[in-house]
Amino acid sequence: MMFVRPKKHLGQHFLIDKNISEKIAAQFTGHNGCFRVIEVGPGTGALTNPLMKRGDLELFLMEVDTESIDFLIKAYPTYTKKILQEDFLRADLGAIMGEEPFSVVGNFPYNISSQILFKCLDYRHQIPEIMGMFQKEVAVRIAEAPGSKDYGIISVLLQTFYTINYCFTVDEQAFNPPPKVKSGVIRCLRNERTSLPCSEKLFIRVVKTAFNQRRKTMRNSLKSLTNGKELPPQFSGQRPERLSVDEFIELTQFIESECLS
Repeated sequence: MMFVRPKKHLGQHFLIDKNISEKIAAQFTGHNGCFRVIEVGPGTGALTNPLMKRGDLELFLMEVDTESIDFLIKAYPTYTKKILQEDFLRADLGAIMGEEPFSVVGNFPYNISSQILFKCLDYRHQIPEIMGMFQKEVAVRIAEAPGSKDYGIISVLLQTFYTINYCFTVDEQAFNPPPKVKSGVIRCLRNERTSLPCSEKLFIRVVKTAFNQRRKTMRNSLKSLTNGKELPPQFSGQRPERLSVDEFIELTQFIESECLS
């Protein structure tokens, strides 16, 4: 079996603990009956093997690293049509996967993990489940509830359309090379919200503007959007980490109807 050298510029840390690999694979639920799955960055197949062993998945392997692609083709010779040399962030997922639903799993490269999630958000109507491993700090932030210092932009935007579960923590020694931080496995299941009762573009702008000045109260951080109008009292003196998704939606509706009309 050929050896694949982990590449720092790709953020590669190969999982070498088989028990952890099997535990991660078991977290996938097939939410909404979807068992078509893209594994992002399979590398040397640490997660691929237990995913295949499940026997219930139609698995597509999406990898940008040429050396890993060669490894995967040799390791899974009957699977070559579903081994895709693509950059997930640049790939036209609609062209590759068609109009049918598909889920996304992976031991995600830490340097692009947030971008992967935002890409999944763009395809949320097709992606019922996202499950995988992130830097623990990022995983905690994604799953965090309002009221915490870790709750932020990515928490609100993901939780708008997904129910997030923090599954478990993985120690540094489970990887080659060991990362400098712990990792966390999360599962995101599509909720029932199909659209927002306000402009989605404005909603994102409100969330980002508020958290980019998170030490300020909403009265001060959102001045650029309110055109001099006073925010309702339940929002005015609050800091952004106190607001739930539903409250951010309500706030956006107010700004849309009272400040920008």
